[in-house]
Amino acid sequence: MVNSVVVSYVATNIIFLGTGITLISAAAIWQKELMGEPAMDSVARLLLLKKAPLSAVIANGVMVLVAFLLSLPTFALPTSRTWLKAHGWLVMVCALFTMVLGLMEWVTTLTTRANLETIWGQQTPQIQSMLQQKFSCCGYLNSTSPLYVADSVCTNEIVAASKEGCVSPFSNYAERWINLLFTALFGIVGMDAVLILCAAMLIRYRKEQLRYRLIDQKWGMGNI
Repeated sequence: MVNSVVVSYVATNIIFLGTGITLISAAAIWQKELMGEPAMDSVARLLLLKKAPLSAVIANGVMVLVAFLLSLPTFALPTSRTWLKAHGWLVMVCALFTMVLGLMEWVTTLTTRANLETIWGQQTPQIQSMLQQKFSCCGYLNSTSPLYVADSVCTNEIVAASKEGCVSPFSNYAERWINLLFTALFGIVGMDAVLILCAAMLIRYRKEQLRYRLIDQKWGMGNI
């Protein structure tokens, strides 16, 4: 009969491994995207990703993989609790690391508009034009503050003045994107917490099994 405690630990550990692979893969893909030329559909996302701690995300993912590898001896040594404890502590470090990354992203939502105004001012006219075309807007606050870039959306002063500034659509897009990122990171923290609990239950289970063996040996019945 398969022990439910062991099954729970194995299942959550596999999911834990999946979160590490996802962190590394996503950050690596985004870093590769940042090396290329931006397109109108991706320009806003790439500007936000430039501010994201992608190297730290990869480091976090690598730490998750190391923690998973640390759990493997627990299956080769079914009575040992040392490897389980070491694994549990490293998973806790991973959870704290991920939580810090999530909090960093959450903090940026408190000053989204101010941050985006700085980002907008740092861009070339070509990038600003891409943003105007993506969000169908002219200028940042309005068509004159700062002055819009003439393109297929903002063809002249009259058309530009009739359109809203990019601050609202750009901010809404950024908030949705950043909310998705920190929600995903906090979800991973929740999964880490579940794994820590499963490891703790398995440690307690093995401790009880050892106590029963010692009692049986004391009474001359040998191991169960």
